This record gives sequence, C-alpha cells and structure tokens, in this order.
Amino acid sequence: MVLKPGLHVKYPWRLRVGDNCWIGDDAWLDNLGQITLADDVCISQGAYLCTGNHSWTDPTFRLIVKDIRLLQGSWVGARSVICPGVTLGEGAIAAVGSVVTRDIPDFQVHAGNPASFSHRRVVEKR
Repeated sequence: MVLKPGLHVKYPWRLRVGDNCWIGDDAWLDNLGQITLADDVCISQGAYLCTGNHSWTDPTFRLIVKDIRLLQGSWVGARSVICPGVTLGEGAIAAVGSVVTRDIPDFQVHAGNPASFSHRRVVEKR
C-alpha cells in the first residue's frame, strides 16, 4: 500500500484497504460511514470521498450516511468527488475532476459533473 503526503482520513477504523492500493497526495476520505477499497485500487491526488450528507427536506438537516465501495482495480481520478453510497465496479474509472453520484459498472469510464458514461475500459494483455 502506498499512502502519499497530505492524506486525510476522518475515522481510520471505518476504512478497509486491500492489497496493492495507492492513495495520492491530499486525498480526503471523509468516512462517517465505511469506505472499502478492494485490491489494486488507486485514489489519485486531491480526490474527495464523502460518505455523509444532510437531508435538505428535514428542518433539522438530519445526517444521512452511506458507505462507499471501490472494487478491485478501480481508479478515482485526480480531484474527483465520490458521493455517499457509490460503488465503483471492478476496473471502473472516475475520470479526473468527475463528480460521481451513482455507481459506475465494471470496466466503464465515467467523466464530468455529474459523471456519466464515457466509454468502456479495455485492459491490454501483457
């Protein structure tokens, strides 16, 4: 596992990290809920993973917490935001600067704000 300088993890006991993961400079894991990284996950520099939000329909702004899961070989691009309850499928990519509000299926690349399907990820064989 590689942890780069400036990493911020709100609650380390709510973070599960698999083998061969890489978390970049200044990433912020705002884990009020569980964040789970499977093996071979990359979180690039400046990414923000947020497990909590507030209900704007509730006059007290009740806290809503939903877990985030990054499956094997997924990649969160630099400066991307992963919102509460999102799962990145196996080999999925959130492109640089994306705001991901919904799950990304296996081997798909999503980009933009809000992130939407860009193309399929094809992994070359060695």
